[in-house]
Order: sequence, then structure tokens, then C-alpha cells
Amino acid sequence: MLRRLYDWTMSMADHPKALWILAAVAFIEASVFPIPPDVLMIPMILAAPRKAWLIALVATVSSVVGGLAGYAIGQFAFEGVGRPILEALGKGDSIAAFNDKFNGVGFWAVLIAGVTPFPFKVITIMSGWTAMPLGTFIVTAIIARALRFFVVAGLLRAFGQPVRDFIERRLGLVFTLFCLILLGGFYLVRYL
Repeated sequence: MLRRLYDWTMSMADHPKALWILAAVAFIEASVFPIPPDVLMIPMILAAPRKAWLIALVATVSSVVGGLAGYAIGQFAFEGVGRPILEALGKGDSIAAFNDKFNGVGFWAVLIAGVTPFPFKVITIMSGWTAMPLGTFIVTAIIARALRFFVVAGLLRAFGQPVRDFIERRLGLVFTLFCLILLGGFYLVRYL
């Protein structure tokens, strides 16, 4: 089953609507969706390395715009939408304490969350809820998401075929490592 999913994802990389699908995933991941855009972005770049920079740009722009949606959720709909999302991620008990810490380190929180596997939606919602200056949020989100996606794109573009060969030979191991990283991100959200 894993091989079929991988093959399907790789075939989507050349699909005429692949960039639109990536844009949608990156947008909703930054505000409500738990799966990062890397799941689609990496196979897209491996299948079409010549489009690496375009793919990274689409992921960056869509993620930042999605981050603005997360910011709006935090600012205008925290109780009805933001709080339930954070509670689903295990942050319900620590929202007030996180608010006090976040105001002091907001720039760094957005930067770190934007580059790491830490769920970006937590930071986007908290940025709106704590009234982080919108300009600071936008600039930091652009830097963080561009850094994350363009570094991945550059590495895959430079070393794509060996990376692709490795992934295809050791698909189970790669999938297991990806899941461990994803679970580690969720663990950090829950216990930070």
C-alpha cells in the first residue's frame, strides 16, 4: 500500500493541477490542517527537479497566506475556532501560560516554528490571539517558510536522483523516519 501511495504521489508531481493541490495543502496546513506540505512537495521536486524553485515558491506563498488565515482565526475567532484547534493539539491547558511566554519571544517562535516540523498553525493562531504586530508576523513567516521550503528544494534539486533512489530502495525506512519526525513535532506541541 505504501508503494502505491508513493507511486501515486510521484505521478501527481506532473499532474497539471499539482501546484494547485500543493498550494491548497500549504494554505490549510498553516491554519488548521495537521499534515505538512512537505508530504507533497518532496515527491513533486523529486519527480520534476527543474520545477524545484517554483514548487518552493508556491509552498512559501501559500503557507504565508494560510498563516494569515491562522492569524485571523487567533485574532477574531479564537474561542470558537482557535481554542478547539489548540486543544486538539494538546495545548488547551497551557494556553494562558503560553500567551505570557509568547509575547516575549513571538518573533523567534514564528521563525522556529516556520522552519521546523513544529505545527505552524499553533504559532499562527497564537500570533493573532496575542496580537503580535502583523508586520512582524508577516516578515517572520516569509523568512521562516522561504528558508524551510527553499532549502529543501535546493537540496532535492542538487541531490535529487540519489535521494530518490534512496527513498525508493528504502521506502519503509523513510516513511518510518518521516512519521517519527511528525510525531516528534506533535510531542513538542503537547509538552512545550
